[in-house]
Amino acid sequence: MRILVVEDDETIGGAVRDHIAAGPHAVDWVKNLTDAEEVTRAVQYGLILLDLQLPDGSGIDFLKRLRRKPDETPVIILTARDQISDRIEGLNSGADDYLVKPFNLGELTARILAVARRYAGSPQPTLRFDDLEIDQPQRRVKLAGKDVILTGREWAVLDLLITRPGAIVSKDKIEEALYAFGSEIESNTVEVYVSRLRKKIGKDRIRTARGVGYCLGER
Repeated sequence: MRILVVEDDETIGGAVRDHIAAGPHAVDWVKNLTDAEEVTRAVQYGLILLDLQLPDGSGIDFLKRLRRKPDETPVIILTARDQISDRIEGLNSGADDYLVKPFNLGELTARILAVARRYAGSPQPTLRFDDLEIDQPQRRVKLAGKDVILTGREWAVLDLLITRPGAIVSKDKIEEALYAFGSEIESNTVEVYVSRLRKKIGKDRIRTARGVGYCLGER
């Protein structure tokens, strides 16, 4: 998943960005609403973490504009405003969750996963392909009953492929999930991570659609 952080506080924004980047997600960080408007026009995000008090306006106004488009991207508000009336306004404006500063980064991760699960709406969180088991909410993979340890970026590739088993996921889409906006991407980056993933879950499990992308299926 690719996450956008909209936060003008250098300490909080940097900590949140680094924490997310250490996991399986790509992350972009902007510090005002003007930049937030620009990047959301160019990139389809899986989640937005939104501060309310920004140098050039209110995060609530930005959220309302998103919902009027309509844009259903999940939004978690991160703010120092702790009044019940503020929470109600945020949720009624279209936020999916509301987290008051200061917050624990572990709790933020749990909130992100909870919102992602709601949007995934999967009645069967554990997917099975022959002897391969993938538990999305717990981010656990087993092959023939044994745990498979994946790096953050390997999981990011697998997470995209299991969203629509059997459907082709484009190389561009995988690159987008692996790297933040504006990052330099090596020409063979996707191939490298697909190759590593194949070694761990089975060479024939991920199929190549030449010139298009990759898909996940039975062996």
